[in-house]
Amino acid sequence: MSEKEKLWGIAHIYSSRNNTLIYITDLSGAHLVTWKSAGTVVKADREKKTPYAAMMAAFKAAEEAISKGIGGVHIKVRAPGGHGQKTPGSGANAAIRALARAGLMIGRIEDVTPLPHDTTRKPGGRRGRRV
Repeated sequence: MSEKEKLWGIAHIYSSRNNTLIYITDLSGAHLVTWKSAGTVVKADREKKTPYAAMMAAFKAAEEAISKGIGGVHIKVRAPGGHGQKTPGSGANAAIRALARAGLMIGRIEDVTPLPHDTTRKPGGRRGRRV
């Protein structure tokens, strides 16, 4: 395909402390082109959270997207947010770098972590979670 025929997509990267998920969609976000998880590319569960696993998942997702005609992506990075962690896990940075190294053009990089505008109540009630 020539440079004119290459399509743009959106790479949604959800990175928590335990795993990294990479979804590549079309520009509307409605049609899923491909997805990979760091847990699907490593054998041991303890390796899911590593940047290496996120990098390998991003490489595989990028290869699949390129084969389906995607030439560039805008990146949306998300952390758990809400009552959870507001900063993305260690795999987000590695996944972005891997998408660029795989040959995809990078457009915008945006943080779309859901943040409460007011303080919402944490789950567990007034006396906390009783163990």
